[in-house]
Amino acid sequence: MRRCEVVAWGEPLVMREYPTPEPKGTEVLVRVTACGVCHSDLHIHQGYFDLGDGERLVLEERGTRLPFTPGHEIAGEVVALGPEAEGGVEVGREYVVFPWIGCGHCAVCLRGEENLCPKPRFLGAYEGGGYTDYLLVPHPRYLVPFDGLPRELACTYACSGVTAWAALGKTGIQRDDQALLLIGAGGVGMNALALAPSRVPGPVAVADIDPAKREAALAAGAARVFDPGDPAAAAAVREWSGGGAWAVIDFVGRPETVRFGLSCLVPKGGRLVVVGLYGGRLPLPVPWLPLRALTLCGSYVGTLADLRTVIRLAQAGKVPPIPITRRPLEEANAALEDLAAGRVEGRQVLVP
Repeated sequence: MRRCEVVAWGEPLVMREYPTPEPKGTEVLVRVTACGVCHSDLHIHQGYFDLGDGERLVLEERGTRLPFTPGHEIAGEVVALGPEAEGGVEVGREYVVFPWIGCGHCAVCLRGEENLCPKPRFLGAYEGGGYTDYLLVPHPRYLVPFDGLPRELACTYACSGVTAWAALGKTGIQRDDQALLLIGAGGVGMNALALAPSRVPGPVAVADIDPAKREAALAAGAARVFDPGDPAAAAAVREWSGGGAWAVIDFVGRPETVRFGLSCLVPKGGRLVVVGLYGGRLPLPVPWLPLRALTLCGSYVGTLADLRTVIRLAQAGKVPPIPITRRPLEEANAALEDLAAGRVEGRQVLVP
């Protein structure tokens, strides 16, 4: 088997060969058929998250070790089961792999929120991921069937789909007169636009600095699009929404986009949900929180139940597909370069 690995932080990935593993205990051996390239893979490739003012959250200090195989949006075919692997999965059938795996024993995991586990085993972030031919999955329960969907699309729901779905659920929007603004029309933002009609009743607009991505958002059903680089954009959002958006989801996560989002919200009672991990640090007037009754929260990926929900919606035809670009595994470095340069519409998917 081959793995496309980070062997030195920030350096080009290297393709290496290893013996194909055999599943033990409850493990399932999956032959990877598709793996999405997520913006988080760029941070993992670099080995850190930017906390601003020269501070970094270093992945090695969190337990990620080199050489490391990225990739957490994974679809694959089951080829072998460990002797204790029970759970209804079938050899020869394809599944989406839920990558946000926790310890499985703490209170957080037991209530179904493994993505919030304090001792995570996330595939492609803490343990080896999907830039490979074969992958061991710890238990059959992390495999979700996606019959009727293209594998290259279905795999993206493991991150961009569940991340968008979970963030939409944190907006608090309950009425059709409450507008939502999405900042960033990349893979996750476009999935949020596709999923929004199934989760929020109000109109949805999109802000992105890239004209091509704004056009793609309009074609995908956005009520309006805005250029956050335009000094008049925030005022235009407030005018469009009748006084301000009830909620903003920031899929970029840099100081400029957070400030823009705050300026687009209703004067009181608005919510800003930050998803993106671009990096930086933000000074915030503390009195704003009580005086504006402002809710500022983060949203981190999603649960196994979220993944099942998103796939069911897609199978029912309620989630318009995002643009997908297929690339061979050998082009992993080029895929990361294109993503870093902002040359990607929708999602790139590596196919071993």
